[in-house]
Amino acid sequence: MCESLDSDMDRTSGTHSRVAVRPPRADDAPVAVIVDDSLTVRMDLAAAFEAAGFKAQPCATATEARAAWTRAAAVVVLAAVPDADGVALARELRASPATAAVPIVMLSSAAATPGGTGELQTAMVCIAQPYDRDEVVARARELIGARAAQPDERPTVLVIDDSPTFVEEVRRALDRAGYAVMTVASGEDGLRIAAAHRPAALIVDGQLPGMDGPTVIRRIRLDLALRSMPCLLLTGSDARGAELQALHAGADAFVRKEGELDVMLARLGAVLRRSCGAPDEVTPLLDPKRILVVDDSEIYLQAVAATLRSAGYEVVMATSGETALELLAAQPVDCVLLDRMMPGIGGMETCRRIKASSLREVPLIMITAADDRPAMMEGLAAGADDYILKTDDLALLNARVDAQIRRKQLDDDSHRRREALLRSELDAAEAHAARLAAEAQAAVAHELARQNRELEAFAYSVSHDLRSPLRSIDAFSLALLEDEAVTLGENGRGYLRQVRASAQRMRQLIDDLMLLSRIGRTELKRKPVSLSEIAHSVAAELERTAPERRVAFGVRAGLVADADAGLIRVLLENLLGNAWKFTAKRARACIDFGAIDSDDGLAFFIQDNGAGFDRAYASNLFTPFARLHSEKEFAGTGIGLATVHRIVERHGGRAWAEGAVGVGATIFFTLPGATAGR
Repeated sequence: MCESLDSDMDRTSGTHSRVAVRPPRADDAPVAVIVDDSLTVRMDLAAAFEAAGFKAQPCATATEARAAWTRAAAVVVLAAVPDADGVALARELRASPATAAVPIVMLSSAAATPGGTGELQTAMVCIAQPYDRDEVVARARELIGARAAQPDERPTVLVIDDSPTFVEEVRRALDRAGYAVMTVASGEDGLRIAAAHRPAALIVDGQLPGMDGPTVIRRIRLDLALRSMPCLLLTGSDARGAELQALHAGADAFVRKEGELDVMLARLGAVLRRSCGAPDEVTPLLDPKRILVVDDSEIYLQAVAATLRSAGYEVVMATSGETALELLAAQPVDCVLLDRMMPGIGGMETCRRIKASSLREVPLIMITAADDRPAMMEGLAAGADDYILKTDDLALLNARVDAQIRRKQLDDDSHRRREALLRSELDAAEAHAARLAAEAQAAVAHELARQNRELEAFAYSVSHDLRSPLRSIDAFSLALLEDEAVTLGENGRGYLRQVRASAQRMRQLIDDLMLLSRIGRTELKRKPVSLSEIAHSVAAELERTAPERRVAFGVRAGLVADADAGLIRVLLENLLGNAWKFTAKRARACIDFGAIDSDDGLAFFIQDNGAGFDRAYASNLFTPFARLHSEKEFAGTGIGLATVHRIVERHGGRAWAEGAVGVGATIFFTLPGATAGR
């Protein structure tokens, strides 16, 4: 069955501003999924989005919508469809990880505003019907930009002109000059884009439909966050008063349109050179403001909404206090216009509830048809920020809204300045405390460095003083064994061999202790190191020391880490040396070096099938001098694994061990920047 094209005409605004440039369609254009049961609405919004450079995907049912937004939608415009309502579809979008962040523009009527959408408000905006299609597209762009803005390092220039031909010429000229360009065709859209994107400069035509160029500039100059933006006013007029009008409006420069693009670029460069920019922390007054209008008169409601929209405001409408409170729970607003006399809870009670909630700072203007002084006093006492009579002069109402929002911005700015002052005082106090702490830390570090130097000198002295007598003991014992072997007898020779072994073990212990001490002081020289190559080299050296042994070495290829090559060699010499030692009693020994994934990232391991250890003592393995086997079973100093642990810690890693008696042991360790080739 065909749908009527006339039955839904009242749901659109019927008037649309011209689009300055129709961007070309492309396969990578953002997709706008439009969900509505009205063919008229779908066609109208599809045309608007396609003119703005989107790829429109109209959907008449929820089933079509689900299939469409699964294909990477950039924005979804929701209304009502026969098989689901907009809120239910919005919840579906948010529930799926694939579409949870997709921006949503929800169209709703004043009488049927969706309630209970507070949990959906991330990247979502509600627009009351009858809608303005340019506003729908603009809000969609803002949501997409907030979701994933791709910053352009070039300064951005906003061009406002309703001539597509001239805009394209200006765009090309600016692009060649190194500027990023944004274009709109109306002053109202220009103010909205300026507030949302903060361009580096503004170029605006003096003659525009609706709000003209001088008015745009005056509005910019009234905005605390945008007033420093450089503005160039264009004109096609040669009248003598044109330049004077432009400068009185607040323009920084005046350029005639005909054949003066080079002049325009020169003036633009000049004003940008002396521009200081806008304070980033100030919210623009012209940032799209949302006004909630609450009145039980549909005619008055539409008239006020039309006036405010023409001034660049976004309007949300409600016909009762109850609906207004539901709307406020679902989405923030910047000002409330509230009729005093309405069915239901009425304007006074609605005002009291708003001012008693977290929205107490939102400006509220109460409207009444009765010129009643006591009623005005009651309204102000209830919390209203202003009180105005209903008249046909809606421009006055618009001015009151402007004044309230401007006052709110000034109050917010004053509050921010007070907070900034307090923060600066706190920062100064913290800086002073940090300076004192740094000085104390420097003093401690200096003292520690001095003590470390003394300890290092002491360790060197002790090492040197101990090595000399040990060398003498070993040398004289060897001389006795060689020269007096017959005289000494078997017992004497045995005693001397024990003396030599003890001296050699003591010398090895001193060497290991000195190595452990140096590891804590050595500066790390990090670079990509192939652990696999070092492991192959160490394994080959071990095999040369005992060629009669049959040991199966398995080394995984491609193991790399960001580490100190010298220390990594010491680490692997200790670990592979331990595995070689503790598998000495195996007829068929196996030693493997590999890597596995762990909670700390890639973990290297060295595994053997040797003597193993009691896992109850695993935590003691990395303690200096801790030995789980006697000297008669396996020789050693008890320093090797402590050295391994110190090296791993110096690199920011972790070491641990697993094993079982008679089964073998596995030592694990992690290193930063570790990778494993396949």
